[in-house]
Amino acid sequence: MTVFVVCHGAWSAGWAWKKVRPLVQQAGHQIFIPTYSGLGERAHLSAPTITLDTHIQDVVSLLFYEDLYDVVLVGHSYGGMVATGVADKTRERIARLIYVDAFVPQNGQSLNDLVSKDDRAKRVSMTAAQGDSWLLAPNPTPADTSHADITWITARRRWQPIGTFNQPIALQHLDLEIPRSYIYCTRKTSDDPFGKFAAAAKSDPRWSYYDIDASHSPNVTAPDELVRILLSIAAGKA
Repeated sequence: MTVFVVCHGAWSAGWAWKKVRPLVQQAGHQIFIPTYSGLGERAHLSAPTITLDTHIQDVVSLLFYEDLYDVVLVGHSYGGMVATGVADKTRERIARLIYVDAFVPQNGQSLNDLVSKDDRAKRVSMTAAQGDSWLLAPNPTPADTSHADITWITARRRWQPIGTFNQPIALQHLDLEIPRSYIYCTRKTSDDPFGKFAAAAKSDPRWSYYDIDASHSPNVTAPDELVRILLSIAAGKA
C-alpha cells in the first residue's frame, strides 16, 4: 500500500482532488489532501500573516499527527513550493516527490521569482482593483474545463494571502537524496511558467519525467490518467 500526501495548488483546497481520492482508494492505497490555512474549509482562518511557511507547516503537522512515513509527496502547481519545503523539513518521512505541473524552487526563491514580470504585474493590478492588498485573486480556469466543473470550482476557490507568493523558501538540506518525478501537462494556450521546470527534469538523469495530455489541473479534467501515472510511478512501473 502506498501513502500519497498531496500539496494542492493556490486558491484551491482538498476538495479539488475529490475525483482523484476514490480512484486511489479503490486501488488499495491511502491519500491525504490537507487544506492549507485560509483556503477551502479553512477559509475563515485567512489572515495577512499567512505565508508559505504557514502552508508548509500545515502539511508537516499532518505527517506528524497521522504518523506517516514512506510517503509519496505530490505537489501540484503552487503546491510544488509547499512540497519542496515539506520534504526539506521531514526528509525521513518522504519516499518520493512527484511534481504535477508545479514550481520547483531553489533555496531563497519565492513563487513570484519564478513567474514572469507581466504575470506579477497582472496579479498586483487585480489585487489593487479589489482593494485587498494582502489577498491574491485566482487565475482563470483552463478553457477545456467543463461547464459543470467550472460551476463547482468557481463557488469554492478563495483568494489567497499574498505572503504565500512573496516569501522566499528557506531550505536547510540543499541536496535531498529523494527520488523525484515531474508530470508535465501539455495542453497550454498562454504563458506557461512550468515548461522550464519540465525541461530541466526531462534532461536531468536524477529525475523521471512524464507527459499528460491535460491542461493545468488534471485532478479536475483528467483524473483517471493522472491516477494511472501516479500509481505507476509509485510502483516503479512507469
